[in-house]
Amino acid sequence: MIINVGMRSDIVACYTPWLLNRLKEGYAYSRNPYNKSEVYSYDLKPENVDALIFCSKDYSPILNDISWINDKYNIFCHYTITSYGRDVEVNLSSIDDNIKTLKKLSSLIGLEKLAWRFDPILLTEKYGIDYHLDKFEYIAKRIHDDVSYCVFSFVDLYPKILDNMPELLEITSRDKEELLEGLGRISGKYGLPIQTCAINEDYSKYNIKKSGCITSKILEEANGIRFKNVNHEGNRKNCRCIPSRDIGAYNTCINGCRYCYANKNHDRALINYSRHDVNSPLLVGNVRSDDRIINVKQESLLLDDRQMRLF
Repeated sequence: MIINVGMRSDIVACYTPWLLNRLKEGYAYSRNPYNKSEVYSYDLKPENVDALIFCSKDYSPILNDISWINDKYNIFCHYTITSYGRDVEVNLSSIDDNIKTLKKLSSLIGLEKLAWRFDPILLTEKYGIDYHLDKFEYIAKRIHDDVSYCVFSFVDLYPKILDNMPELLEITSRDKEELLEGLGRISGKYGLPIQTCAINEDYSKYNIKKSGCITSKILEEANGIRFKNVNHEGNRKNCRCIPSRDIGAYNTCINGCRYCYANKNHDRALINYSRHDVNSPLLVGNVRSDDRIINVKQESLLLDDRQMRLF
């Protein structure tokens, strides 16, 4: 089983001490978001985890520990650095600070285990097409030698996002074409492979690849491992990622990004953050007397030694 550390919440940026406790104790609980009395138990011992997938907007809290994690686990890290200011991403470090952190992370784990996420791309009166392309080149110029590829997506206009960002503008077909041409041209200029995330359209004419942001092939090449033939169904519409299970919780990220898919709103996330117990197996709160603990069957997706030899 592949464990995801960052799909429901930015655990690295906001909850690294909790994560380190979970890895050292070898297990974590995750409450079922659709049935609050069910709590899933995941074995986090290295021999029972095929890979750890990280996604964060600030890796500085985990830099001192990422080397021993990398030694014990197969890992891959997505580092999101976007073009927005604190009016949109309220609690994030600056682009330059994150570039410095990304470079340090790359030096510790290797660029083959690191990808840059430039997403989601959204448009407002302030954040127009030229602004995005200028920032994209600013970042790409500085980190193209430190990452294996770049991932981007366009914002999905879910009702809760429109509630949090009423100033969002519709991204028209012409807008997309101009953005795609620019992203493809700039990434090509710096020799940086670029691909989509959860987008079904074919953008190959812009030298943009259609792929899952984390696939068996990506993990294999990064970690020197081999997977069985796994159906890449992903976790949402048009997702082409290898299946994984997340140990986080919705409505817990305090980065304050107003376009966030995983938070209903920032105030709710702050309330849940106040309930965080660094020593609890759950990211938020503690196990209740009426909870039903479900030990998740963690079947490996990796080929065993014999299968590897045959392969």
